[in-house]
Amino acid sequence: MNHGHFYCGMPEVTEGYRLWDGLRLQWPSSIYLAAYRLYPQRGGALEDIVSLTPIGEPRQKITVASLKEKKLRHEPITCLTAYDYSSARLVDEAAIDIVLVGDSLAQTMLGYENTLSVTIDEMLHHSKAVRRGVKHALLIADMPYGSYHTTPDEAVRNAARFVKEAGAEAVKIEGGEKRADLIRHIIDAEIPVAGHIGLTPQSVNVMGGFKVQGKTLNAIEQLMRDAMALDHAGVACIYLEGIPREVAAMITAEIETPTIGIGAGPDCDGQVLVFHDILNLTFGPPAKFVRRYGDAAAEVTNAVQSFRADVLSRQYPADSESYHLPKETRAALETVLERKRGMRR
Repeated sequence: MNHGHFYCGMPEVTEGYRLWDGLRLQWPSSIYLAAYRLYPQRGGALEDIVSLTPIGEPRQKITVASLKEKKLRHEPITCLTAYDYSSARLVDEAAIDIVLVGDSLAQTMLGYENTLSVTIDEMLHHSKAVRRGVKHALLIADMPYGSYHTTPDEAVRNAARFVKEAGAEAVKIEGGEKRADLIRHIIDAEIPVAGHIGLTPQSVNVMGGFKVQGKTLNAIEQLMRDAMALDHAGVACIYLEGIPREVAAMITAEIETPTIGIGAGPDCDGQVLVFHDILNLTFGPPAKFVRRYGDAAAEVTNAVQSFRADVLSRQYPADSESYHLPKETRAALETVLERKRGMRR
């Protein structure tokens, strides 16, 4: 096996350096990092690895294959949305498995009433920012309403933009059985696809609002058909939104594809929530399934009010928070000012 990428840019003038591959595989990472600092590289690849990898077991990159392995091992999959560089970096560094650039950014970031208004260019803009903050998680981007609803060829072109321009590793498409052929078309273009069934926000007008789906026998049967169709199409994972726990458990047990639940109970293979929801950064009442893990809204409000109060009372900035002239320059300036004051007398 070639492990050349571990020592890209390192000197190769002695026999010892040629043994670096084997040493890298045997040494504890703390010893490897200490040894590496003695022989710094001249390139850039290893620097990125070292600067982002803590001492200890290195974190593995999450891939589409990783998700299926987690399902086979019955390991829960974690997913959060992110819409910009800073939130993406924080989520990624917290070891979340999937970062989803959801079209929910229409509401959380852009203030739209629902997800229907967000454009592909807006989604690409945010996806690019998130890509710059994500190093280890699998990056999935939502394809917005209208970007895959006309022809399969246009859907592939738009999906390819998310991969080529924004660095997405998969795209998410809403709809089940009726989207299966389209999804195959995109997968045939070497673009992984995540499915999304149940409460699909882009269908809000058809559904008559954001309502729990799959509450009747006929609706349950359709959800099962949807899930099986996406499973057979080869999707990377399936998001189950707003469906009864019992139905989500049936789907999860029936298909090989990992399921990611949001408002679908604890029996899915993984769970996703909106970043702003868990931090109380939304301005409406939360959905039943939302659990808040922090109150960033209160923290931000308190910080802003404190700043305003300090400025109004002239307590900010303090002398310690100000820059000062060098001693010699200050003395020279005082001399000049004194002369000017003398000329005015």
